[in-house]
Amino acid sequence: MKTTVSFSHIALIAFLVGVVFSPDQSSASYLTGSSSDQKPYLLAQVDPDEAYDPFTDYSEFDEESDEEADINFFRNGRFFTIGLAGGTRGFTGNFADAYGSGPTFGIFLSYFFDLRLALSLGFQTGDHGVGFTVNNGSKTYTGNVSLTAINFDLKYYLNTQNVTRGLADLNPYLLAGLGQFYRTYTISGLDGFSRDSTMGFDVGAGLEIPLMRKKAYLGIQAAYHYVNFSDENKSFIDGTEKLDKNLAGDFYDFLVILGMNF
Repeated sequence: MKTTVSFSHIALIAFLVGVVFSPDQSSASYLTGSSSDQKPYLLAQVDPDEAYDPFTDYSEFDEESDEEADINFFRNGRFFTIGLAGGTRGFTGNFADAYGSGPTFGIFLSYFFDLRLALSLGFQTGDHGVGFTVNNGSKTYTGNVSLTAINFDLKYYLNTQNVTRGLADLNPYLLAGLGQFYRTYTISGLDGFSRDSTMGFDVGAGLEIPLMRKKAYLGIQAAYHYVNFSDENKSFIDGTEKLDKNLAGDFYDFLVILGMNF
């Protein structure tokens, strides 16, 4: 039995083979997502500069210099210091004629913002002999005057990294700030006590020498205190007797400070 294959059968078979093995242009473009001149497959590309990991890339520092400064502070810096001070206090102007120089003692607490800047809170007190004349020397008053100061100062430590090795460990600083000053008179021949207070300004400088592997320090400080008490440049005492010299001036002190670093 013979099988007859017509021309229509051959044309149908050729058409099916062309469809299977030769997909049209729109299908290729859909698979590749691009024009016909591209290869019919996808490529995955990753740019390492655009990759971001919120866990490994997090940093609280905006710049590397900030991070380096903080590491240096935690390794070599101090958080706060406390020191006991003792020294001498002197006076200027007419105060130098009426008040005698004398010892002064105090305590200082400093909080460090970084390696260079610190806020200092100080308490300082001392007693001094006092003597002044009235009515052209016809009468002399003597006694004691007590001066107490509470100081709020900013201390700026100078950079010593570029000096010689022996001086690099020293910590020189400048200070400036405000003070509240209290004065109490005890005068023979006058009843009771005379108390007054005033605000003033502080300026000074100092030097700290590390001790005990930088756990303690020995400091030297000089400060000038500008004050203006209420009776300065007044000519009378007790309202009736005229002073031969008006009480006016400022005072300064030289201190030795022994402190601990924390």
